[in-house]
Amino acid sequence: MRYLTIVRHAKATAAEPGADDFHRSLSARGRRQCEQLRTWANDDTALGKYGPVTALVSSARRTRETFQLAFEGSAFVRSVDFSDLIYNGRREVTAQDVLIDLASIDPVITSLLVVAHNPTVYELVESLARVVPSTLRERGYPLAGAFVLELRDDEPVGLSRYALVDEFIPEGRR
Repeated sequence: MRYLTIVRHAKATAAEPGADDFHRSLSARGRRQCEQLRTWANDDTALGKYGPVTALVSSARRTRETFQLAFEGSAFVRSVDFSDLIYNGRREVTAQDVLIDLASIDPVITSLLVVAHNPTVYELVESLARVVPSTLRERGYPLAGAFVLELRDDEPVGLSRYALVDEFIPEGRR
């Protein structure tokens, strides 16, 4: 089996006056959330069992930092691509946009990881999961939340319905 893990970036600082959204960095809380994600990614009985992954990460600073602190250099990640196309601060990014970008890097031999922004990550889970988890329906997409979908081994990721097999939520809250 292959898997698609969809992660919303960790808690970021507010934009400084005059600064743009793209350059927002992680807050202290966000860095702690990434520590928890890293612990799970390095644990073969937790998130680590869904790797190794080919990762697609929004090029915004807070998503790059989330990836670097939570996943970079771990056995969970085989390779990574950073994408300006899935940063939604400059234009509306849909689940389909992410799938197109993801399909272009999908080797169909590893699992996949997306680190991106809300509402796109919510829309992606909503579009792909056979059943949207109650966590999302009731509270929205949690910061640094990771939701894992089971993909078919023999075909590229696409607009299809997949079983949601696991979720990891640092701090257990939004």
